[in-house]
Order: sequence, then structure tokens, then C-alpha cells
Amino acid sequence: MYNPPLFRENNKEILHALMAQHSLATLVTLTDDGLVANHIPLVLHSEEGPHGVLRGHVARANSQWQSLRTQVHALAVFQGPSAYITPSWYATKEETGKVVPTYNYAVVHAHGPLRVVEDADQLEMHVRTLTEVHETRQGTTWSVGDAPRDFIRQQLKNIVGIEMTIAKLEGKWKVSQNRVAADRAGAARGLRQSGEAASAAMADLIDLHSPL
Repeated sequence: MYNPPLFRENNKEILHALMAQHSLATLVTLTDDGLVANHIPLVLHSEEGPHGVLRGHVARANSQWQSLRTQVHALAVFQGPSAYITPSWYATKEETGKVVPTYNYAVVHAHGPLRVVEDADQLEMHVRTLTEVHETRQGTTWSVGDAPRDFIRQQLKNIVGIEMTIAKLEGKWKVSQNRVAADRAGAARGLRQSGEAASAAMADLIDLHSPL
């Protein structure tokens, strides 16, 4: 990933927080037929290994798990807040007119080897953890145990687990750090005025990352 020093985020806690909050990752693997990408919710186990471990699952019918080259690291991309930034929000527009549009975003790239998991007990543990994470966020109480036991065991036969021990983490927070203070303030104000939750989240990131 092209990642100029001004936009690099190396704080593991910040990277892990985005991965946990935006857990639907784009999983990219190399196969004999080229690159394959699927969109998979991954659970981060931050306490395992130097950078954490990611666990998820795919449909057994999904050929990605069968065709991946295990000797080549996979890539999981986590997309955080993003927003279009119009030059009309910049104070510099009125001063010199030398401004152009851009796009702000925060992303994390996790690299590492993938391991396939087919053990039914391990799969069930993963599914229970995945469900608990998301049900807690929803404020609801559904659990795997609410479904009939034989139904769950049959469903587990239809999926295959995947596990990535993260070997490398890259974070890119492109959030107007290259603009002067007045431009950053204008961009944050404009984003908040849109009334959209994603835009407000980006405005918060602009406020939190102000190097100039």
C-alpha cells in the first residue's frame, strides 16, 4: 500500500480498534488462477501473537479455501470511515484558489499465513464468539444455543474456518494531515453539517490527527 509517512498509523491499539469496529474484511489470497477476494467478517483475538490472530469462516462451497497458496501470505483489508472532501470547505480556496478535491479514509491491512480449520468443535467455538461479539453490539441476546443442536451441527458442516496469525499490520489514516489548520477545521465542519454518521466519524478523525 502506498503510505506516505504523514498518513502512517503504527499504534497497534488504534489499528486493532478499527479492525474490531469494522470487522467485515476483504480477504485477498493468491491462487493458481490469480487473486481471489471475498468479504468476510473476521474476529480479532488481539491477545494472541505479536499482532493478533484473525478468525473467520467461509462457505464450504467457496473455492477460496481450497485453492489458496498457503506459502504466500494472505491480505485482509479493513475499511474504516471514508468521505469525499470538497475544496469549497477549505479556507485556502478563498485565499489562493489553489485547491483540489480529495478523499479521506482510514484503512488497516493485515498480512499473514492462512490456516484452514475443519474441526467441528473449533468451528463451533468460533461461531459462538462471532455471534456474541455482534449480538452484544446490537443489544440483543440471541445465541447459538437458542437453535436446535442438530441444526447447528448440520450448519457447521457447510462452513470451513480460516485463521490468520498476523505477521504484519499496516495502517493508513489519510485524514487531512497535509492541510493547514484552517482547511482541516473547514473540512471537519463541512462533514458534520452533512448530518451523515460516516461523515461525522471522519470529522472526528480529522480533529484527532492534526500534526501541523
